[in-house]
Amino acid sequence: MNEYDSNRILDTVKKIGFIKTKNLQDSNCYLLNTCHIRDKAKEKVYHEIGRVKKSFKSKKKPIVIVAGCVAQAENEEMLKREPYIDIVIGPQAYHRINDKIEEYFDKQKKLDETEFDAISKFNYLDKIKNSSGKISSFLTIQEGCDKFCNFCVVPYTRGPEYSRPFDKIIDEAKILSENGVREITLLGQNVNAYENKNYRLSDLILEIEKISEIKRIRYTTSHPKDMTDDLINVYGTSKKLMPLVHLPVQSGSNRILKLMNRKHLISDYIKTYEKLKNINPKIEFSSDFIIAYPGESDEDFRATFDLIKNIKFINSFSFIFSPRPGTAAANLDLIDKKISLERLEKVQKQLFNHQIRMNKSLENKEIEVLVENKTDESSKFFGRSEYMTSVIFDGNDQEVGSVIKVKIKSSNQNTLFGISLNTLEKKVA
Repeated sequence: MNEYDSNRILDTVKKIGFIKTKNLQDSNCYLLNTCHIRDKAKEKVYHEIGRVKKSFKSKKKPIVIVAGCVAQAENEEMLKREPYIDIVIGPQAYHRINDKIEEYFDKQKKLDETEFDAISKFNYLDKIKNSSGKISSFLTIQEGCDKFCNFCVVPYTRGPEYSRPFDKIIDEAKILSENGVREITLLGQNVNAYENKNYRLSDLILEIEKISEIKRIRYTTSHPKDMTDDLINVYGTSKKLMPLVHLPVQSGSNRILKLMNRKHLISDYIKTYEKLKNINPKIEFSSDFIIAYPGESDEDFRATFDLIKNIKFINSFSFIFSPRPGTAAANLDLIDKKISLERLEKVQKQLFNHQIRMNKSLENKEIEVLVENKTDESSKFFGRSEYMTSVIFDGNDQEVGSVIKVKIKSSNQNTLFGISLNTLEKKVA
């Protein structure tokens, strides 16, 4: 989500003459777009601002803007704590960023813009061309969340669920395709809760599929409770929806899920898994896991570990629970650090084994790869498999933007290595 937001912010500030620079010291405006999901996000922001401050110690200070979820959570407190910051702007207000920059230059007054206004934001952004410039691009269809999981700060930083108008999303998808985009990932904090005038995520997928230039469709991040039959059935009809389902479960224990206020059971999750596998056996799962959630017993942890072994998730994220200020779980007693680390290590080892096993199973096989770009090495190209795995291979410039066959020669935990069949045929000839 932050990558999409950052790109749209850049599209917006171009309107008032700003361009992106790779050299920090060349800038007269420094903007840091933030995420509040990870541990110590707030302190990382202040650390980064300290680095900027040091870089400009003997030079004229740039205008410094902090945007995103940390900005939303801290708002005016951030301006008080770090006077070097000039503007704080929340994730639902960055369509006002040009006005705020101009206001700051006019009045030289620190500004805080953190109102929830998703409708106005997207109405404005609909008028700004999405200049992704990449083969693979994100497209936000939904923001906010109404689930209020006890550990999660999203409802407080992104606000209530809002689904963009169906036709506006399709229009943006068409613009992206005209700009060279060949893969679209539909984004939302709770993306499969999308609903606009009786249109759902399944309808969006099938409509975007009609755009001939778009070769692949993905979506993230979804909630098990909103994995409805119409969406499940799309995996049996769509030719462009990729067979990797990222479906965060967080824990394998029903007791912990209840403590988290997740509103689903493990039996629900397994039922969804089985339905999808029956529709398309090629489908693989990835997930998110919170380890050592307050109150997690050895038995609860074993339930999570057993679920991981049974489902065989091929690419997942796992973290030790860290409290977020303002959430229901913020002040709960933490599990001993040593126990937490031991549990995390065990989970990650199992998850990594699944990744390695999956990648090993593809060696000496031909797979489909969407070619995204050339690497720094002269003959090497980068793309992704159907399962989002990075693929480095020998190829040619004409293949960029195309879905091609690559023969996999070797692999490691995160990457597949191979050669394009077109290149292989030339070498054989």
